Amino acid sequence: MYETFFHLTGIPFQLTPDSRFFFGSAGHSRAISHLVYGLSQEEGFIVITGEVGAGKTTLVEHLWTRLDRASYAVGRVVTTLVSGDDLLRLAVTSFGIDDAGADKATLLRRFEAMVRAQRQAGRRCLLVIDEAQNLSVATLEELRMLSNITVDGRASVQTILLGQPQFRPLLARSELEQLRQRVLASYHLGPLSEAETRQYIEHRLRLVDWADDPHWHDDAFARVFAATRGIPRRVNTLCGRLLLFAALDETHSITAAMVEATAAELEQDLGAGAPTAGASPARSGAEPVDRRLSAIEDRLGRQDQLLRRVVDLLDSLADAPEDRPRARAAPQP
Repeated sequence: MYETFFHLTGIPFQLTPDSRFFFGSAGHSRAISHLVYGLSQEEGFIVITGEVGAGKTTLVEHLWTRLDRASYAVGRVVTTLVSGDDLLRLAVTSFGIDDAGADKATLLRRFEAMVRAQRQAGRRCLLVIDEAQNLSVATLEELRMLSNITVDGRASVQTILLGQPQFRPLLARSELEQLRQRVLASYHLGPLSEAETRQYIEHRLRLVDWADDPHWHDDAFARVFAATRGIPRRVNTLCGRLLLFAALDETHSITAAMVEATAAELEQDLGAGAPTAGASPARSGAEPVDRRLSAIEDRLGRQDQLLRRVVDLLDSLADAPEDRPRARAAPQP
C-alpha cells in the first residue's frame, strides 16, 4: 500500500531475507570475509552467531550470489529442535537423498555415495544449519560424524552453523572439544552503528527508487537507532510501520516525533510491554492499525467510484450525436 503512495517500486523493509537488499556494514563485510575464508579451506565448520534479526540468514543468502553455484551442492536445515538421528535424517534429505524406510547405517551409505558422485561431478557439498543454538551436544556430535566421512582422502562436506549468541557457550562445552577443533572460521555479528543504521535505511529505500518521498529528518534516523539498537530486523519492522502510518496520514516527511510515537504503538501492538526507552507515549487519538487501514481503503474506494463516474460521463459524451441541439437555458422569471 505505502509503496504506491510514495511511488516506490517495491517494499524496502520486508522481513523475509533477500540478498538484493544486503547492506555491507563493517560487521557484515567482516562476516562475509570469514565465510569466504572458511569455504576456501574446503573442510570443517564455519560458525556465525548474532542476535535475533542481526542478518545472519541474509548474510548467507548474499554469499550464494558470490559463489559459483554449479560448483556446490547445498543442503539446508532450518528446524533444529530435533534429536540427533532426526537431524541426521534432515541433513541427508536436504541433499535430495531418499530416506524412506532407511536406518541410520543405510542413510550414511547413501550420503557417502551422494558425496562421491558430487565430487566426481566437480561439486563440493555444503550443509547450512540454522538456529544452531537449539542443537544438543548429541546432535552436534552427529554433525561431527558426518564431517568424518571422506572421499579419496578429502573431506566430504563443509558445515555452516548459524546461531544466536547462546550457541557459543554450548560450543565451549568440554564434550565438544573435537568439534571445536574442526571450526576453521568463527564470527559474531553485532548490531549496526548509528551511522550505519541511517545508511542501511537509505540503502534499502534507494533500491526501490526512493526519491526523498517521504523526506526523513536527520533526528528521525537517530530515533530509529535508539528504538531498535541497530538490529536490522527491528529496523525493518519499525520503518515499514513508519511508512505505512505516513501513507495513512498522507504526510510526506518522517520526523523524530513520528518515530517515537510509532515505536511506542508498535510495542503496544506486539504486546512487548513498556515502550522503548526514550519513546514517548502513543499519540492521543491514534487509531488501531486495522481501523486506519479500513479508513484508507474506504477513501480509495470512494475515489475509485468517482473516477468510474467521470469515465462513464466521458463515454456518454463521446457517444452523443454531434449535431444534437443544445438545451436552451430556461427563461429567467
